[in-house]
Amino acid sequence: MFDTVLIANRGEIAMRVIRTLRAMGVRSVAVYSDGDTADAPHVAAADVAVRIGPAAAAASYLSIPAVIDAARATGAQAIHPGYGFLSENTAFAAACEEAGIVFVGPPAAAIEAMGDKIRAKATVAKAGVPVVPGSNGAGLSDAELALAVEDVGFPVLLKPSAGGGGKGMRAVHRADDLADAIASARREARGSFGDDTLLVERLITTPRHIEVQIMADVHGNVVHLGERECSLQRRHQKIVEEAPSALLTPAQRERMGAAAVEAARAVGYTGAGTVEFIVEAGAGGEDHEFFFMEMNTRLQVEHPVTEMVTGLDLVELQLRVAAGERLPITQDDVELTGHAVEARIYAEDPAAGFLPTGGRILALREPGGPGVRVDSGIAAGGIVGSDYDPMLAKVIAHGADRDEALRRLDTALGDTVLLGLGTNIGFLRALLADADVRAGRLDTGLVGRRAAALVAGGLPDDVLVAAALHALARLEPAGPMVDPFDVPGGWRIGEPAVTTWRMLVAGHEPAEVRVRGRAHAAEVSVGDAPFSPVSAQQCSNTVAHSQCLVTRGNVTRAYAVAQDGATLWLARDGQAWALREQEPLEAARHADAAAGGPVLSPMPGTVTVVEVADGDHVVAGQRLVVVEAMKMEHVLTAPVDGVVRELRARAGRTVAKDAVLAVVEHISEME
Repeated sequence: MFDTVLIANRGEIAMRVIRTLRAMGVRSVAVYSDGDTADAPHVAAADVAVRIGPAAAAASYLSIPAVIDAARATGAQAIHPGYGFLSENTAFAAACEEAGIVFVGPPAAAIEAMGDKIRAKATVAKAGVPVVPGSNGAGLSDAELALAVEDVGFPVLLKPSAGGGGKGMRAVHRADDLADAIASARREARGSFGDDTLLVERLITTPRHIEVQIMADVHGNVVHLGERECSLQRRHQKIVEEAPSALLTPAQRERMGAAAVEAARAVGYTGAGTVEFIVEAGAGGEDHEFFFMEMNTRLQVEHPVTEMVTGLDLVELQLRVAAGERLPITQDDVELTGHAVEARIYAEDPAAGFLPTGGRILALREPGGPGVRVDSGIAAGGIVGSDYDPMLAKVIAHGADRDEALRRLDTALGDTVLLGLGTNIGFLRALLADADVRAGRLDTGLVGRRAAALVAGGLPDDVLVAAALHALARLEPAGPMVDPFDVPGGWRIGEPAVTTWRMLVAGHEPAEVRVRGRAHAAEVSVGDAPFSPVSAQQCSNTVAHSQCLVTRGNVTRAYAVAQDGATLWLARDGQAWALREQEPLEAARHADAAAGGPVLSPMPGTVTVVEVADGDHVVAGQRLVVVEAMKMEHVLTAPVDGVVRELRARAGRTVAKDAVLAVVEHISEME
């Protein structure tokens, strides 16, 4: 076994690998960029850490020379790539071999064969594995892609030949949308993988995404560790995964597992890998079809659910296989016990189409309890920027059956507190409560169809009440009160004084909250409602974040609270709200779109494309600017027919959330 292993990654996967290395008594080496800095959790957890470059991934985590130099400088005998970044990079695997360093993963030839989706389909098809109909040529031009689409027929799926994780994938249903989809897919693929080669596949309209975990050693032994259901996705990226699938019977599991093993053997695979299949959502019984989609030649984000139902440590198996050991298990030794479900926590805003968010983490509380595991790479005080993937942590729950696992996961998410930036935690809880999700009636389009309903709902009055009481508590002097009337907003002889807050929560109309009295014994009115008695306890006015207990009527709720300048963050039951006074810029955002006005960046990111110039006449819906953040593109369009004024967007320039990129002056305003 190695005595020193470098982890060529960051965040939660780096923390995950370090945990196993520590358990095995192996020295760990972390790497970090200027985007993470020396106080990042994975840096602090490792035995030694090396800075490898600036924040841009291309100059740090994707820099093969920088990673190899770090391994040499620290005496690392092996490199674990985690997932993403260089984990499926053939040149990196080859560079490790040339440097005399073990790459904890498959041979470069296997990565190349399976990393190129076009070649992978041809390879597994020869081995008798069913594949999705589609293009079979590499390096197709835009015109050749269009011809391939004609052969396959709409709807189709454009997919980058290199890389995975849903990056660069585009579903196309009409010929009129094809050219823009090809351009956008190529741009995102080039930015994510350095390769804009695309392929075309028939789009299975209601697919289930089921993948099989395999493990292989250098002695010719290959086993599968059961399947994972990964059908709950947004933008082709998984957000909830489970093992085993609620769809498969034991016979189907055996058949799909055998196909995955054959796919691995076809390329001489070693290490951990995942063979991904598509199954028609309406299919059932013993005769349903499944199609090979791709093979991920690395550890998967969702590997914990397999670990929880098999009792195996996949990272340890990876390391032992990489060190030349035989697999300690045979296929007959693999048993699936109970059920496990994982939810990914992202820095994103589900109500805004899952746009990435960011900011400083003001407060963090991770859940625990029976059967609950958290894989996390964040800490309070850390900054979530736009340089890397927006996934922050994973919460995994195991139970005796699927129902128990889902209930434990929901409870764990409800106990999670993450303040300072928008996340999808509340959305995940709403998704887990969906009737079809509870029943296991899944397909990859379910989240898209239900997203609007899952984020619907007004702002609870109790949140506004809690915010007002916390604000009132902060106004009150610390320590015991000598004169109970000498309090801002407190009771006075005659008519009680009233303190009014005008509050704004993103996605909701501004609301007025009036409070009279003291925080521990007050009356409150939201909007035009009559005053009602409320009280608050433990609302600290001396610390950055705390807990506040708010009682209204006979109901007491506990809120996690964090103050960030003029913004107050409140959280309970997995939901979080940021409240502040309304600002002119925010008023402009919610103004009547017919009046035109500023075009704002919906997220912190980098301008990649500017398609207009100052003075250009544009029509409503016309593309103006493309902003990229956390490997995702967002197209900004003209709100009205008008003329572009004050164009501030420049390709390559970093912009903040709500930055004014341009102003579109409505034509009627000019006449």
